[in-house]
Amino acid sequence: MDAYLLFAAKAVTVAVLVLMPFLLVFGRRAGRRHGKTGFELEVDLQNQRYERTRQALEAVTLPTRERRRRRRARRPERGTKRPRLFMCQFKGDSRARAVGALGEEITAILSTAETTDEVVVQLESAGGAIPGYGLAASQLERVRARGLRLTVLVDKIAASGGYMMACVAHRIVAAPFAIVGSIGVVAELPNFHRLLKKHDIDYEQLTAGRYKRTLSLFGDNASAGRAKAQADLEDAHALFKDFVREHRPQVDIDELATGEYWFARRALELGLVDRLATSDEFIGEHLDSHEIYRVRARPDLSWHERLWQAARAAADFS
Repeated sequence: MDAYLLFAAKAVTVAVLVLMPFLLVFGRRAGRRHGKTGFELEVDLQNQRYERTRQALEAVTLPTRERRRRRRARRPERGTKRPRLFMCQFKGDSRARAVGALGEEITAILSTAETTDEVVVQLESAGGAIPGYGLAASQLERVRARGLRLTVLVDKIAASGGYMMACVAHRIVAAPFAIVGSIGVVAELPNFHRLLKKHDIDYEQLTAGRYKRTLSLFGDNASAGRAKAQADLEDAHALFKDFVREHRPQVDIDELATGEYWFARRALELGLVDRLATSDEFIGEHLDSHEIYRVRARPDLSWHERLWQAARAAADFS
């Protein structure tokens, strides 16, 4: 069996190496011909998936009459219209690169949502660059501006820029040991000036404007530059604090904006979150009362890009 798997891996590797030049050529040509691609929207009704799971379990554990009784009880009455939950997912990296997909999802939801509907965002992020997370928070503010209820679910972490996004919501629901907070700003970089000086290497940097470059990787950083960089951090921190204060006035922001983080059990006491529950628990509570739609915006890949991804996956396997 091991010998067969080794042979299959070698065969995949050879196929990838043979196809690679063609993929590169056709990929570049098609990219020039079609330009940038957008997003492909996927919408799934989650109730059906959960109902299938529930029925499969009931088929084993309940008699036929009881199963039928429960299904009838769960079935909505004719003519009744259940409110809808539109669910998005945001997994953030240091640059908040998922913000483009989030914007597409929010735009799609707002094009059809009614005031009785609710938007729910499953959020997971330790934060990152201010511009990216500021834009992501602004995308969520669009939901509130339209008069829709917004809930953020945190199963693992919503810290720094992640909490900037979360605090926009009407309510934050977090798993008991999820990490939230970190209302602070940080900037750091190494400096190689002394190493260059030790080896008699000069470094030249030309700027126009007093504070065009406050800190340098290779130059001799002056106290004035450090002071300016610190002042910029303090200003960003003040804006962050004001943003949280605006959306969660119940929080003692001057006491909590220290850059610390808390587990959700403690954060609940501090007013940083509103309830302790996992996202699965939250969804389960709404299955019989709401229509739950999962909305995903995926990159709309052309055929050559899909083929290229398949080739890369095969190469990783081998």
